[in-house]
Amino acid sequence: MAQNTLKIALAQLNPIVGDVAGNEEKARSARAEAARLGADIVMFTELFLAGYPAEDLVLKPAFQDACRAAVERLARETSDGGPAILIGLPWREKDHLHNAYALLDNGAITVRFKVDLPNYGVFDEKRNFEPGPLPGPVNFRGIRLGLPICEDIWTGDVVECLAETGAEMLLVPNGSPYWRGKTEERFNIAASRVTESGLPLVYLNEIGGQDELVFDGASFVLNADCSLACQLPAYEETLALTTWEKGDEGWVCRAGPPATVEEGEQADYAACVLGLRDYVEKNRFPGVVIGLSGGIDSALCAAMAVDALGAERVHCVMLPYRYTSGESFQDAEDCAKALGVRYDTLPIAPAVEGFEALLQPLFAGKPRDITEENLQSRARGTILMSISNKFGPMVVTTGNKSEMSVGYATLYGDMNGGFNPIKDLYKMEVYRLSALRNEWKPKGALGPDGVVIPENILSKAPSAELRENQKDQDSLPPYDILDDILRGLVEEELRVSEIVAKGHDLETVKKVERLLYLAEYKRRQSAPGVKVTRKNFGRDRRYPIVNRFRDQGAVAYRPDEAMERTTAKPQRAAMDV
Repeated sequence: MAQNTLKIALAQLNPIVGDVAGNEEKARSARAEAARLGADIVMFTELFLAGYPAEDLVLKPAFQDACRAAVERLARETSDGGPAILIGLPWREKDHLHNAYALLDNGAITVRFKVDLPNYGVFDEKRNFEPGPLPGPVNFRGIRLGLPICEDIWTGDVVECLAETGAEMLLVPNGSPYWRGKTEERFNIAASRVTESGLPLVYLNEIGGQDELVFDGASFVLNADCSLACQLPAYEETLALTTWEKGDEGWVCRAGPPATVEEGEQADYAACVLGLRDYVEKNRFPGVVIGLSGGIDSALCAAMAVDALGAERVHCVMLPYRYTSGESFQDAEDCAKALGVRYDTLPIAPAVEGFEALLQPLFAGKPRDITEENLQSRARGTILMSISNKFGPMVVTTGNKSEMSVGYATLYGDMNGGFNPIKDLYKMEVYRLSALRNEWKPKGALGPDGVVIPENILSKAPSAELRENQKDQDSLPPYDILDDILRGLVEEELRVSEIVAKGHDLETVKKVERLLYLAEYKRRQSAPGVKVTRKNFGRDRRYPIVNRFRDQGAVAYRPDEAMERTTAKPQRAAMDV
């Protein structure tokens, strides 16, 4: 006889890609906790045993074997009469590898395969998996559970098939990465499937950082009337018990936690912190080292690092040269004091002047230009990497999306580093998040309360300080204009004419488009960073380096015109080689 009550434990956890044994043990511990809570079944996320996304690692037979052995061990343990398990893993069936979700109960394994494999944006699952057939529900102690996997609910076919074949509820495991506005998008998709099927739905999402992606959790439950029955927090691990009852109208979730989820700029900041923390932790770095210049980008990165790791694991270094202003000295020192980090000053003049002396025989008779300016940046990069090599901390690189877009950065200089938490934030967003952090701190952050980025850093004009009185906007449009043009070119893929129609100057738009294309070779060599927007550089936007296309018949500029963060004239700047 089917039961009329059900307790489902939702395990919103942070697996590590490739750590099959660790993920198995995490599942085992969560099941034990679910048993203490009185759960009938504990639900894990998509490909939990493998970690998500494991990319081509899932193609390795030894890895497939390890995942299969882990699920078989867990299945045997369910013979103890405790909670059943729902868990994701790669599953080879004959000659086909599937993204699978397995029900483990009373020692037995029942699997369902993902049907709709996403192959857009950051996803390329068709490279790794074969789609499964349209599924029916699985029987769990007399209850028919529909198990669509992540993308399976983004169109209607899988859920329609499950409803027609008798499913009583939809339990959806997800590996859904964060980008701005994603929370509302998930709710809308889930509500559509609930409305079409008349079935309640559990949306369980993983949390954690994996390379460029951040998974924000924010799992939820919708009843059949689309009312929100349960909301789990974002950006933190949790095991939550939900209580269900079956009445004349079907199953209803009667109890579950009602968390509040960060939105907007708070969500962006929290995503950057989580992405940085997990990149450092999962790669087992002891901490990070940051070149703290007195500018807004490095200050925000330092604040994020302290929030992620704690002040004792963050080392900030000021690397001044003759063009470093007294204002920058003071701002960097004030920022370091506010954050409570170790702070050292290492003047770079001996390194820069040593390089210039070494190169003088080759450069004799040539005027000074961006080459000498870039020696400053490269000296700083070498020093930071040397600290990393000697003591082990990872170098945090600090270029924002505006700079990465137009190549306003120096290869093997300020682009040096292992990870960039603000890589997908435009310059004006960097300012907004810095102001936000001065008045708000995310839950669980390890940094101090209050103002951590001095107000003068927020108010002064940005400068790379590679020459006297240099300002960024000697070479670039004002950042509010530049960012709006870049959003049109990058996120929206607008025509130049469409951006001009929004009120921008034609020549400015064409210049920005040219710089965007020419800087592709630099971005290919840049550190990974947290994805925040719908289209980041890296997993999302994949453009050729050799590329002569320009919109509106613009001439094809040569690669040696790519921009450096230097004194170069705006219309023609030399490229690093």
